[in-house]
Amino acid sequence: MSTMTISNFKHWLRNHPNPKMREIFVILKKVRNFEFPTPKVYNKVMHFSIKAVTSLVNELLRVLIYTPAFKGRLAQYGKQLYLYGGIPFVSGSLSISIGNQCRISGHTTFSGRSCSYNPQLIVGDNVDIGWQNTIAVGRKVILGDNVRLAGKVYLFGYSGHPLDAKQRAEGAPDEESRIGDIHLEKDVWLASNVIVQSGVTIGQGTIVAAGSVVTKSLPPFVLAGGSPAKVIRSIAPDQNKESTEARYTKEGAQ
Repeated sequence: MSTMTISNFKHWLRNHPNPKMREIFVILKKVRNFEFPTPKVYNKVMHFSIKAVTSLVNELLRVLIYTPAFKGRLAQYGKQLYLYGGIPFVSGSLSISIGNQCRISGHTTFSGRSCSYNPQLIVGDNVDIGWQNTIAVGRKVILGDNVRLAGKVYLFGYSGHPLDAKQRAEGAPDEESRIGDIHLEKDVWLASNVIVQSGVTIGQGTIVAAGSVVTKSLPPFVLAGGSPAKVIRSIAPDQNKESTEARYTKEGAQ
């Protein structure tokens, strides 16, 4: 019986003019919601067991399948590559080079512009690429050492479609004038939902607040935010990571 048929049957029982038919609906609902009473200790054991089995399976998949498969797609990779949550989706003829000790969410999309010659994604050492990031490479995207990308960050090196509606309908590629490199220098931190457009360089140590849209290059060691993103204040280059993050969070930019 299809889902639609079951739904119609439930609706028919629930609204039937005969009270006995409506009683059948109530009985069936109680049967569906039946809960077998289990002691608290049993519940905790089951919870722990499920978590342990799931963690073991995910770790085996990561080590034996996901990581080797992803490495097979890379042009170059360093030591201690850590994938979590699956394997990133890669589209287009994109050349990807990844440095040492990088951590990448499996819910990430890397794409290379099909009309560009040898688009390149170059990732330095100790880089975090967070959950549901999208990196669209027009010609080149560079992530320097120690770069941090939070969740749902979008780096758009190309738009994918032309401005003219007729050309879009015909499937024409985007204009070359709208293609550009993106360079995140060493120690850059992009918070959640940040969008970086083509042709942008973000200077060393700069932090970009959540939800910002970066349309123009930003200097080193600043806190920036907004749409379009603007410099809010400077960050002392010698601040350690902990003090920088504490001040950033206090100002509500996380």
